[in-house]
Amino acid sequence: MLSRIFKPLKLIKIGNSVGVVLSKDVLSKLRVSQGETLYLSETPNGYMLTATNPEFVDAMSKAEEIMREDRDILAVLAK
Repeated sequence: MLSRIFKPLKLIKIGNSVGVVLSKDVLSKLRVSQGETLYLSETPNGYMLTATNPEFVDAMSKAEEIMREDRDILAVLAK
């Protein structure tokens, strides 16, 4: 179950855009720093902000599944 700790986020104007201010503790928990990319995903319960590209995680999960299922074939191909 997801933790129900809510952090207020302040919106600020940056040129013609709007940015979100993240506190140092949030950046630390996400393990990111200024200039890095975050990913905002829509979920059935709202939105989720992560430092990991969800499409990459999904692709890696599928690759791991294929490697488990076809271990023998991959071993032959590796020779």
